[in-house]
Amino acid sequence: MMEAEHLLVNRQSENKGDSPILLRKGVPGEKKPLKEKLIAYYEILFKGEDPSRKNAHFWEEFFLLKVNVEYIIKTIEDLSQDELLKLKGILALLFSQCVHMLQIDDNNIRNINALQTLCALTYAILRKKFTESNFDIIDTLIGFESAECQMQNLVECINKFLSDEYPVSVKNLSLRLLLIFLTAMDSVNKNVMLEYIMMNSVFETLMQILSNPDSRELHGCDSTLILTVLVNYRKHEAANPYVIKLSVLDDELALNGLGCIISQVLTEYNRHYSPEEEAPGWFFSQLSSMVGNMFLPSSKPIKESLQIDESILLALYEAIHLNRNFITTLTHVSHVHSPTLTTPTSPTPAVEPALNPLPSPGKSPTLVSMNQPTNLLGTFLTFTSLVLQHSKGERSEVHSRLCLIILTCVVEDQFANAFLHDPNISFPVTLQRAPMLHRKFRKDRQPKSAPLACSVLELMVEYMISHLSKSLSVDLYSKCIGIVHRLLCYQKRCRVRLSYNWKELWGALLSLLKFIINNEKVLLPKINLFPLATQVAVVFNLFITYGDTFLPSPNVYDELYYELIRMHNVFDSLYLLAVRYTEEDGELKDSASRLISSLINIRAIVNHFTPKIDSWSASHQVASLTPDQVLEVVRNNYDTLTLKLQDNLDHYEKYSERPKESSFFIQLVRHIVTKFRDSISVTSLQQTSVLNELSSNTL
Repeated sequence: MMEAEHLLVNRQSENKGDSPILLRKGVPGEKKPLKEKLIAYYEILFKGEDPSRKNAHFWEEFFLLKVNVEYIIKTIEDLSQDELLKLKGILALLFSQCVHMLQIDDNNIRNINALQTLCALTYAILRKKFTESNFDIIDTLIGFESAECQMQNLVECINKFLSDEYPVSVKNLSLRLLLIFLTAMDSVNKNVMLEYIMMNSVFETLMQILSNPDSRELHGCDSTLILTVLVNYRKHEAANPYVIKLSVLDDELALNGLGCIISQVLTEYNRHYSPEEEAPGWFFSQLSSMVGNMFLPSSKPIKESLQIDESILLALYEAIHLNRNFITTLTHVSHVHSPTLTTPTSPTPAVEPALNPLPSPGKSPTLVSMNQPTNLLGTFLTFTSLVLQHSKGERSEVHSRLCLIILTCVVEDQFANAFLHDPNISFPVTLQRAPMLHRKFRKDRQPKSAPLACSVLELMVEYMISHLSKSLSVDLYSKCIGIVHRLLCYQKRCRVRLSYNWKELWGALLSLLKFIINNEKVLLPKINLFPLATQVAVVFNLFITYGDTFLPSPNVYDELYYELIRMHNVFDSLYLLAVRYTEEDGELKDSASRLISSLINIRAIVNHFTPKIDSWSASHQVASLTPDQVLEVVRNNYDTLTLKLQDNLDHYEKYSERPKESSFFIQLVRHIVTKFRDSISVTSLQQTSVLNELSSNTL
C-alpha cells in the first residue's frame, strides 16, 4: 500500500509537471504546496544525518521517490571543499545504499532511481576541483576503505543490467554512469576510478551489446566510446586487460557489430557531403551563391551541422591496430543499408533512432546506391577524402592525421593488401576532388569499379596536389607518401601488376618537389623538408629499380624514364639545393646529404639519356622531339645505362604508436573525454518519460 501511494503521488506530480502536492488536513478542498518529501530527505542527508536510524524502511521508501537530479547537483555544487569533506561519511552511505538497492531489488523503478542518484551524485562530486588527487574523490564519494568492494558490486550490477532483460532506461543509465566514471578527469591515465573498471571487467558485456543488432542499435555508440576509453588507459605503462582482450578477440559477431557501428556513423557523415567535382564555372557559381545568401535568413553551413565523431574514428584505429581479425570485418563485402542508430556519444539517453536513413529534401544525394555492394574500407576511403579536403584548422588536421594513420596500418597488413589489389574484387569509391582551375572537368562523375588499391593511390595523389601551400603539413605529406611506398612494396614483393594511371602519381610527386624548390627560402628556415624530398626520391628509385616487376607493361616503364628526363630541371635544382646545405654546418646538413645519395640513379638516368636524345635530334635535324621519338631513344639505350644498386628500397619502418604518435593519441583521448563530459547536462541524467511509463504499468 505504501509503495502504491508513493507511486500515485509521483505519477500525479509528473503528469502535472509540478512537485508532489500534499493535501492540507482540516480544510476540505484547500491545497497548499508543501516541501517535496524527497527534498526534505535530501536536506536531512546533506546536514550529515542518517534518516534510516529512526526508520528501518527509509531506503526502500527513499528509492521509490522520483530523483531530483537538479537539486543534488546544485546542492553539492554550492558546498565548499571543507563542507564536502565533512559530509563524506553520509555521501559514502548514500552511494553504498544505491549499490545495495541495485543488488537486492528487481523493482525497475528503484533500479532507475538508484542509478539516477548515483549518476547525479558522482557527476556532482567529480565536478568539484579537488586540490590533491582523485584519491580524495574516491574517499569522499565511496570511502577509500570500502571502494574496491563497492565498485566490484556496482560493476556486477551494471553487467547484469546490460546483459539481461531490463528496460532501455536502466541500460542507458548504466552506460551513462560508466561514462561519468571514465570521463572524470581530462587525463585518462590519471583517472584512478578506471582502476576499478580494470579489475572488474565490462569487456564481455560490451561485446554482447555489439553482437546483438537490437542492443547495438540503441547502445552501440556509447558502448564503443566506453571500450575506446578503457583501451587507452595506461596502454603503454602496464598490462591493460582491455587491450589484451581486444587484441585476441575472434568473436565474428562482436567484430562485425563494431564494424557496423563505425560504418553507419561514417556513412551518415558521407551522406551529408557531396564529393562532386565542380564544373569549370565553379568560382562564379560560388560567388553567386554567396551573394544570394546575403539576402536570405542566416543558416549554419552543412559542415557545421554534423561534427566528426572522433571516438568512432579512434575505435576504428584501435580495432585495426590491435586486432588482426578485424581486417576481415574491414574488407567484408556487404550491401548498403539504412542505418538506425542512436546519436554517437549523445549525452541524452535516446530510445528513438537519432539518424535519418534517407537524405533530407534538398540535400546532396546518397553517395552510394542503396543496392550497390560496398564495405567498411570503401566507406572509410570516401570519408577520408572528405576529411582531407577540409583539413584546415587544428581539429581538421587531427582528423586527417588519424585517417592517414589508420590507412598506414591497413596497407601494412598482408591480408588487407591482398584484398586491396585483388582484380576480381572491385568497388566504385566516390572520392572528394578539390575544385581547381587548371583541372579539366569530368563529365562522367560516377566512379568506376577498380581494385581498392587504385582508390587509395588516387586519394593520396589528390591530397598531394591540392594542399601545396606555405603552411605545408610535412607530417601529413610524409604519411601520404609512406602509404604509397607501402603499397608499392607489396606490389613488388607479390609481383602484382595494378592497372593504374601511374603518370598521375609521378606528376603529384614532381609537383611536390617543384613546390619545395620554389618555396625553399620561406619553408626551409622553419621546416626541414629534406626527409620529405628523400621519401619522394625513394619512391622514384623503387620504380626505377623494381618497376619491371610490378608495372603493367614495358611501355609504362619507358614512360617513367620519359617523365624523369622531361622533368630533369626539378631534380637538378633539388640536387643543387641539397649541395648548398651540405656545405653549411647546420642542422640540415645530414638530411641534405641523404637526399643527395637518393638522387644518384635519377641523375644518372638524366645524364645518360640527355646526350643520346640530343645526338639523335642533331642527326635527324629535328629541333623538338615528340614523346614517341624520345621513348624510342630510351628503349634503344637501356643496355649502356649503369645504375647503382640501392639497399632497402622495398623496406620501411613498421608503424608503431610509441613513441612517435603517443602524444598525439594522449591529446586525442583527452579531447574526446572533455568533449563528452562537457556535453553532460541535468536533462541527460533524467528518465522522466520512462518513469511515467513504468509507474503506469505498476499501477
